Amino acid sequence: MTSVEICAGAGGQSLGLERAGFEHEALVEIDDACCATLRANRPQWNVLHGDVTRFDGRPFRGVDLLAGGVPCPPFSVAGKQLGAKDERDLFPEALRLTDEIRPRAVMLENVRGFLDPDFEGYRKRLFSQFRKLGYKPDIKLLQASDHGVPQLRPRVVIVALRADDADHFAWPEKSSLPAPTVGDTLVDLMGANGWRHAGRWADGAQAIAPTVVGGSKKHGGPDLGPSRARKAWANLGVEGGTIAEFAPERSFTGMPRLTVRMVARIQGFPDDWHFTGRKTAAYRQVGNAFPPPVAEAVGRSILRMFELAAHRTVMVA
Repeated sequence: MTSVEICAGAGGQSLGLERAGFEHEALVEIDDACCATLRANRPQWNVLHGDVTRFDGRPFRGVDLLAGGVPCPPFSVAGKQLGAKDERDLFPEALRLTDEIRPRAVMLENVRGFLDPDFEGYRKRLFSQFRKLGYKPDIKLLQASDHGVPQLRPRVVIVALRADDADHFAWPEKSSLPAPTVGDTLVDLMGANGWRHAGRWADGAQAIAPTVVGGSKKHGGPDLGPSRARKAWANLGVEGGTIAEFAPERSFTGMPRLTVRMVARIQGFPDDWHFTGRKTAAYRQVGNAFPPPVAEAVGRSILRMFELAAHRTVMVA
């Protein structure tokens, strides 16, 4: 199955969909560092560096899936929730590309704020436009921790499907196992430089993480979020004021900081996924990503829908 992805970022959704079984025909991303990360990890991918508003979807007409993590600031509290008045709102571009590409399915993710009552009218207009294009839209709030990610990270996912496919779609079920804790997830990375208190630290970090915050280019250096988030990290024995270059040394005392690699693991990235650029740029890529395991779960649900629809067609024939 083939896909086109817009606003691909550092590859969280791309990697998850690849694991689910999709082959990417194109990935569109405007950020230099993110494009470098995508190319470094998957040289074979067709990474298109540019503004999605200038991306012509017609050469990709007929791919199975159009996916994307359109910008969150128009619907997030940190972004002042300007919605359609925010120039970063790219849902209209997603609709344009749906019309140009005519995929069998569309998958778009955003922040929980998209479900706020203030955006009820926006959602109704968006869904109405999908219906005019011949797609049946559905929306669901998914918790990353329900799919094995050691983090409290709610994400809104919109799936728009052709009418003849939609009846075969079911949202992914929650994992039967609880998400691993921060301590269990990171104990080996915390002890990578021989820190003698790594095990004790892990024993005190037996809960999932709060939502990782990536921030924007206007934001200062890398940190784990505002004061409330930092307090939650402190309860896990983590100093959230900055991101560390390296794991604690053997004789380190006090609360350790997380490295970019540690945060990436909390986001659900594999350890061999390399983020290019210096610490601030790399952390921003990690913090803004869609967790790969969640993208994989939704991608597998879409693939199952295709398989069921194909089976029904064969049975009817």
